[in-house]
Amino acid sequence: MNAVPPAPAPPPRPPAPVPRAPALYESVVRHVRSAPFRSAFAHRTYYWLTELDRPPRLPWPLRALAGFGHLASRADLEGYLRGRGVTPDGGPVLVLANASVLGYVFDPLTVYWCHRPDGTLARVVAEVHNTYGDRHRYLLDVDGRGRAETAKAMYVSPFHGTDGTYRLALPEPGERLALSVTLHTEGAPPFAASVRGRRLPATPATLLRLALRHPLAPLVGAARIRTRGIGLYLRGLPVRPRPHHRDTTAHEKTGARP
Repeated sequence: MNAVPPAPAPPPRPPAPVPRAPALYESVVRHVRSAPFRSAFAHRTYYWLTELDRPPRLPWPLRALAGFGHLASRADLEGYLRGRGVTPDGGPVLVLANASVLGYVFDPLTVYWCHRPDGTLARVVAEVHNTYGDRHRYLLDVDGRGRAETAKAMYVSPFHGTDGTYRLALPEPGERLALSVTLHTEGAPPFAASVRGRRLPATPATLLRLALRHPLAPLVGAARIRTRGIGLYLRGLPVRPRPHHRDTTAHEKTGARP
């Protein structure tokens, strides 16, 4: 009796296509805390999704509305990866960030999705900035849904120290943008921040419309965050002392920071 030959292995699934860039996402940023009292805060803004090596080219009258000089270059990012024992794959890198407007930028979270040449996702780098001008990068191995966990390493809010763990959900944006960062600390309810948005074409007309709808978005966003902090302080939320932070990023950035 002849043996039945084994069934051929199914062909490998092609990698998911890298999301098209550039794009704009009109978004809502939300912060929620539940202790020592419940407080929720939301503001509207817009984000850019760009390819690291090919930032958007805008007509000169609109260039003041979207500057990208504060982002890492490929050499900067690859130097950071090598410094942490990761060999860069050389594939496309997508970046989600707030652009500078009239030379001012307020970009609390910049996300770099680093791909292999075949389009598969290799690593994610989340760069966090605080209102004191500090920055810190987190190198993340995410699962299929963009989720990862990492220890907190930088003072961000005056109401939280550097203890605790971040649980992040950073899936690559498609037609929708849905990111979240939740801080878990021992003996305290989690603090959560999220960004939700919808994709729009990165055309001059769209940018102009968003800039008119959200004028001076970085400056307004920074002012709202600070105003909210003052309100929480006046309600009795205790302030944690700010420790010195050593910048461990591999590059030197240019451009204004709050």
